Amino acid sequence: MALAFHNTLTRRKEAFQPIDPNHVRIYVCGPTVYDYAHIGNARPVVAFDVLYRLLRHLYPRVTYVRNITDIDDKINARAAVSGKTIREVTDVTARVFQEDMVNIGALPPDHEPRATEHVAAMIAMTETLITKDHAYAAEGHILFNVPSMAEYGELSRRNRDEQIDGARVEVAPYKRDPADFVLWKPSDADTPGWQSPWGFGRPGWHIECSAMSQSYLGEVFDIHGGGLDLIFPHHENEIAQSRCAFGTAGMANVWMHNGFVTVEGEKMSKSLGNFYTVHDLLEEWPGEVIRYALLAAHYRAPLDYSKQGLTEAKAALDRLYQALRGPREVGYPVSGAGVLAAQVVAALSDDLNTPLAISKLHEMAGVVNKSADAVEQAAVRTAMLTSAKLLGLLWSDPEVWFRGGAGVDDLDEVKIQHLIEARTTARTSKDFAEADRVRDTLKAMGVVLEDGAGGTMWKRG
Repeated sequence: MALAFHNTLTRRKEAFQPIDPNHVRIYVCGPTVYDYAHIGNARPVVAFDVLYRLLRHLYPRVTYVRNITDIDDKINARAAVSGKTIREVTDVTARVFQEDMVNIGALPPDHEPRATEHVAAMIAMTETLITKDHAYAAEGHILFNVPSMAEYGELSRRNRDEQIDGARVEVAPYKRDPADFVLWKPSDADTPGWQSPWGFGRPGWHIECSAMSQSYLGEVFDIHGGGLDLIFPHHENEIAQSRCAFGTAGMANVWMHNGFVTVEGEKMSKSLGNFYTVHDLLEEWPGEVIRYALLAAHYRAPLDYSKQGLTEAKAALDRLYQALRGPREVGYPVSGAGVLAAQVVAALSDDLNTPLAISKLHEMAGVVNKSADAVEQAAVRTAMLTSAKLLGLLWSDPEVWFRGGAGVDDLDEVKIQHLIEARTTARTSKDFAEADRVRDTLKAMGVVLEDGAGGTMWKRG
């Protein structure tokens, strides 16, 4: 099946051709763990988790690396205020990030390197750039010499003035060129740092990902992903460092970027009260609802995240889970189920078209609901589950889903089952008044009954 992704480097969709068909390698920029992850941080995790799942389905081996940035001035500031080390601060936030991502259905990456554990590789890479005249020392800093690389700017396609403007936060009198960026900077006695050939200091942000990706994936690998906001300067500078250090024609063959996230139509801001962390959202919503809402738009498109969107995602998942309430695992396949499952793979193979893939799941649910053939229903349910794994959806048991998950509201399932049996007895005896009374009792408990050919099932109302 043809596999194609939009490549930011070429600005077009291209057929994917792995460097080694037996081993596909991906790197995705992970979070800076100075605080809990917000919904914008979760979007690339979910989008590239689907990519990881798809590639594992199609290739024998995939290595997925997603880093944790734990060297950062915001982290330093939090550590100073709290009186803790940066490791103590980031151990907590990194753990919460990992737990939150698992709770929204993301598979753990094969490697999750922390920047603080790879400083030696960053120093070595910086030394190589100095040796090759792509970097220089100035007032305790080591800077990358942007004019030394003729192809600088190919990813972002920014002209000279735009490059300088984008680097303005780092403009300093010791720079040879206004666009030059920091590879290493000095730390004072109160700021975390490491010993280096240039004194006590710490690495710049961009060199971290160049060093970590090379450590786990080699000098050139298949796919590099991240948010649209990282194209410049971060990814542009990664390419410059890696290519100039290793003498390669590229860093990654395919560059993939997810679109921006707004909340309720506006940019996220704590002052506007629309700043949602995944950790907080998980207090109100099942993780699968949060994930579904993130996948409802194409990964490259802008996404407006809202409580209404979450409500719609919950309703959509209810429809899918309703179709799964019944037997699966038939003794022989039904051809229509296989065709529908293949359509999900085809949709994802076309630049991760998750909205189309999700619509195919709903088509399968429609087939189940309309079919009177138990064998066909079971086959399509199995196809739904197989296909949904590529999206990281439908991981719950349907009965648990409709009951709100384990431990929710502490509903007494034994009592509920006794009441359902009492209602069934009343209906069999044609005592419909008693049957209605039991139904009303259950409704008051937050339980909704659904009568079907296989008996009565219940869910939380």
